[in-house]
Amino acid sequence: MGTAIAGAAALLALGFGVLVWRGSEPGGIEDAWALIFGRPDLGPIDFQTFERRATPNDALACPPDLCAHARPDIVPPTYPVSGERLRLMIAEAALADPDTQPVFAALWEDHDRYLARSRVLRFPDTIDVLAIERSENRATLAIYSRSQVGRGDLGVNRARVERWLDRIGAIVARG
Repeated sequence: MGTAIAGAAALLALGFGVLVWRGSEPGGIEDAWALIFGRPDLGPIDFQTFERRATPNDALACPPDLCAHARPDIVPPTYPVSGERLRLMIAEAALADPDTQPVFAALWEDHDRYLARSRVLRFPDTIDVLAIERSENRATLAIYSRSQVGRGDLGVNRARVERWLDRIGAIVARG
C-alpha cells in the first residue's frame, strides 16, 4: 500500500514537473492554471467604485479622491507630465518586468490592463493602471495589482506597484 502511494505521488510530481517545464507552451502550467482557475485576466475594475478584496493578495496605489471605496497602500505622486505622456511612461515601466504583457488598452480613456506571471510556476496577476490628468502637464495615476491564485501573495503585488512607481519616477526624471 505504501509503495503504491509513493509511486502515485512520484507520478504526480513528475506530471507537475512536466507542466512547469512546458511553462507557457500549449499543454504547460499556464493552461493547467486556466483549466483550474479560469481565464488569467481578471477583467477591468472601475477605480471610483471598486472595493478591495478581503484576502491579502492585492496592492493599490491611488489618489484618495479617486478611490473612494478602497483604501490605498500608497498615494502616488503627481508628475510634471501630461496624462498622455504618463500613460506611455507607465507602459514602458510595466513592460520592463519580464513576463508582463498588455491585455487591454482603452481607446477613449487612459486605462490599461496588464497580465504578469511569476517566473517558475507562472501564476497570473492582473494589473489595472489609470493615468489621471490633473492639469496641463500635471498627471498622476492609479495602479491596482491583484493575484488570481492563492489567499496571500508574499508581498509580490505591493513590490510590483512600488517597482513600477520607482521606474516611472526615473523615466520622468530623465525626461
